[in-house]
Amino acid sequence: MALFIAIFKNAHKFLLTFITVGFSTVLFAQQGRTVADFDKGWRFHLGDVSNAEKLATADKSWRVLNLPHDWSIEGQFSKDNPATPEGGALPGGIGWYRKTFTVPASSKGKKLYIDFDGVYQHSDVWINGHHLGFRPNGYISFRYELTPYLNFGGTNVIAVKVNNSEQPNSRWYSGSGIYRNVWLVTTNKIAIDHWGTYITTPQVSNESADVAVQVKINNAGIANAALTTRVYIYNADGKLVSGGGTIPSAARQGDTVSILKTTLKVNNPHLWSVDNPYLYKVVSKVFDGNKVVDTYTNTLGIRYFNFDADKGFSLNGKPMKILGVCDHHDLGSLGAAINTRALERQLQILKAMGCNGIRTSHNPPAPELLDLCDRMGFIVMDEAFDMWKMQKTKYDYHLYWDQWHRRDLQDQLLRDRNHPSVFVWSIGNEIGEQYSKTDTSGRNIARELAGIVRSMDNRPITSANNDPSKNNNLIASGALDLIGYNYHEFDYAKFHERFPGKKFIATETTSGLETRGYYEMPSDSIRIWPPQWDKPLIREGNNVSAYDNTRPPWGSTHEATWKVMKKYDHLSGMFIWTGFDYLGEPTPYSWPSRSSYFGVIDLAGFPKDVYYMYQSEWTDKPVLHIFPHWNWEPGKMVDIWAYYNNADEVELYLNGKSVGIKKKTGDDLHIMWRLKFEPGTLKAVSRKNGKVVLTKEIKTAGAPAKIELTADRSNIKADGKDLSFITVKVLDKDGNLVPDAANRIKLTVLGGTLISVDNGNPVSHDSFRANNVKAFHGLGLAVVKGRETAGSIRVTATAAGLKPVVVTLNAK
Repeated sequence: MALFIAIFKNAHKFLLTFITVGFSTVLFAQQGRTVADFDKGWRFHLGDVSNAEKLATADKSWRVLNLPHDWSIEGQFSKDNPATPEGGALPGGIGWYRKTFTVPASSKGKKLYIDFDGVYQHSDVWINGHHLGFRPNGYISFRYELTPYLNFGGTNVIAVKVNNSEQPNSRWYSGSGIYRNVWLVTTNKIAIDHWGTYITTPQVSNESADVAVQVKINNAGIANAALTTRVYIYNADGKLVSGGGTIPSAARQGDTVSILKTTLKVNNPHLWSVDNPYLYKVVSKVFDGNKVVDTYTNTLGIRYFNFDADKGFSLNGKPMKILGVCDHHDLGSLGAAINTRALERQLQILKAMGCNGIRTSHNPPAPELLDLCDRMGFIVMDEAFDMWKMQKTKYDYHLYWDQWHRRDLQDQLLRDRNHPSVFVWSIGNEIGEQYSKTDTSGRNIARELAGIVRSMDNRPITSANNDPSKNNNLIASGALDLIGYNYHEFDYAKFHERFPGKKFIATETTSGLETRGYYEMPSDSIRIWPPQWDKPLIREGNNVSAYDNTRPPWGSTHEATWKVMKKYDHLSGMFIWTGFDYLGEPTPYSWPSRSSYFGVIDLAGFPKDVYYMYQSEWTDKPVLHIFPHWNWEPGKMVDIWAYYNNADEVELYLNGKSVGIKKKTGDDLHIMWRLKFEPGTLKAVSRKNGKVVLTKEIKTAGAPAKIELTADRSNIKADGKDLSFITVKVLDKDGNLVPDAANRIKLTVLGGTLISVDNGNPVSHDSFRANNVKAFHGLGLAVVKGRETAGSIRVTATAAGLKPVVVTLNAK
C-alpha cells in the first residue's frame, strides 16, 4: 500500500488521503464515506461480443487500458464513416469494457455504488452478470448501486456495453466510450444521498450572507437510529466561520428518507467574482448518537447577481458584461476523453483573452469543467439539450425524449446546482419546436422543462433561439426568464421594441471563420461562405483567410457583433461561437475538412489573430498585435492589420522607414496599412500621449533551420494523468518562425508517454496518435503524459535537415 496526499475531486468529494487497495485507488473522505478512483485496469474490446456481460473469461485477450477512454479518436478519418464529416469523420461502433476487482469482506454491511460521469452513448451496465440499467444519453452522469450483487471478500466483474453504432446521432464529434471518470463510492447504511445537498444564498450583502443548506439523508434499514446533522462552513484558509448547531433528523426508523433544512450566517463574506473566485467549504455531518456516520462536502461561492431589462447584467452590484464563448466537449487531439489539465489549459487561454463566460454547448459538461470554472472565475450557462422531440439527425436523442428527458434534466440539476459558476440554465439549443405555427407543442414542453428547473433551483432559465421572434413557440410560452438570441446582431438594438420589459442574453453569436496562419488579399471585403447555409463551399485547399472578414450566412464577423454588444447597456452578454475549433461541423466546407473553422483558437490551442482583438477589448493589459507574416512574393500588395489598446496611435515602419501613423476612429477595432512587400522587418510602435507603449516586430523568415520546443509546464504531477502541452516551432537560423513551414517532425519521449499530436489544420487526416507531427504554418503540438512515478521526462524532436532539440520535464 502506498500513502499519498490527495486533492479535491468534486464538490461532494473532499479527500484527505488515499491508499491502493485491490484494483482501485481508495480515497478516504472524512468519516463515513470513501470514494475510489475506478479508472484503472479496465479491459476493452471494439466490436460486439456475445455473453460478454456473463462469461468470467470473456476479456482474456482484450486490451488493457485506463479510463477515461475515447475509441473513436484512435480511428482513421474517412468521409465514409457513418458519423460523416459533420460528425468528425471518425468511426463509432460498439465497444465493451470489463473490470475485475475485489471488495474487502469488511465492507459487508455497507452500501457500494458506481458513479459514471458520462458514457457516450447507449450504455448498459452489468455487475456479476446482473443488469443494472441502461442510459441512452451520452452526456449525463449516473449511478448504480452494486451492494446486492457483490461478492464481498471475493472477485467481482463489472461489464459495460457502449453502443455508438447508430449514426449519425450528433451534429459534431461526439467521441465513443467511457470517456469521463468512474468512481466507486462506499457509504454506511445511513448516509447523505447522491447529490444529496442543496445550497443557496438567499440574502447576500457585503456585511453578511445567509447560506441555506438542504440535506437529504437515507436510512437504509437501521431502526431506532438517534440521528442528528450538523453543518459547518469553512473559509478558504480552513477556518470555521459558521455552523455547528445540531439539527434533529426525522429519519430515525429504517428505510426512510429525511430532508433537513437549516440556514447559517456568514459575516463579512468574501464574495465570489470572475476576478476573485473565492470559495468556501460546506461540510455536512450525520451523527448516530455521538458517532459520525457520514460526511459530505460542497464548494460554496457567495455572490449575488441580477439581469435587468434595461441595465443588463450585474455581479455583486457591479455592472459588467458576460464575455463568453461556446465550446463543445472535445479536447482536440485528445478527443472526448476528459482530462482536467487539458480543460484547465483551455480555460487559462480563454482567461488570458479576457473571457469570463462559458456556455456548455449543447449538453451537460464533465463535472471537472464546472469545478474549474468555480475555481478560475467563469460564468457558466449550463445547457441541457440540443433537441427535444423533433430530430436533428436520424439517431439522436429525440428517439429517447419521452422516456428520459425528465430524468436526465433532474439529474443534471441535482449534480450541477451547487456550483457557484452556474448562473443560467439553458433548456435547449435551436430547438425544432420553435418554428411551427400549427404545432405549438413546443410551448408545453418549454413550460414543462422550466417547471422542472424551477422546482429544483431559482437561477434564470433561457433557451438558445435562432428564431428570436414573437412567433417562436419557446418564447411565446412565457417559460423563459431571459430571451436568448442566437445571432441576429442586427436586431439587438431594437430588442425592447419586440419584447418590452424582457431581459436579453446573446446565447450564441458570431460564427466567424478563419484558418490560423493563412491570409488572402484584399482583406477589406466581407465574404459570406458558404453562400447558402445548407450547401458546403467547394474550393481548392479548404482554407479561410485569418483576417476577420469571413462569415456564414447566419453569422457575422467577430468585430461586427462586438461593436453592437459593447454599445448597449441592455445587452447583458454574449457567448461566441466558438472559443476553440472542434472536431466535426467543418463549415464552410465539408470533406476533406474534418473539424471546424469557428474557433477564436485552433484545435491545437494556438490563438488565431482575432484572439488579440478580443484581448485588446476585453482586458486592460497592453496589447499590440500586427499580422500577417512577412514572407510574400516580391511586389505583392499586402494588408497589415493591427489590434491595439491603451494607446492613441500606431506607427508602422518597413525596414526602418515609417509608412504612416494610423488611429482608430469611430467604432474601429483595428487599423490597416496596404504595403508592397519587400523583404526585411516590419515594426509597429504604439504610443499614448507621445510615449511608447509597446513595440512589435515581424521579420521575413529564411529557410527552416531548427526546431524549438516550449512546454507550457515543465513540472507536472507524477499521477499518470497530468499533461504537458509542448509547442513545436520551426524556425530559421535567426530564430524567426517560418510561416509556411510544413516539416514532418519526429518526437521521442523517454520517461513518459506521447499521448497525442496536432497542428491545428482542419484538413489534416494524420492520426492524433502518431509519433510525429507535420508543422502547419510553422507550428505543431505534442501532448506528453507523465507516469505514476517521479522522475524526468525527456522529449526529443528531430526532422530531416533541421537541428534536433530536447526539452526536459519533471514529474513530481
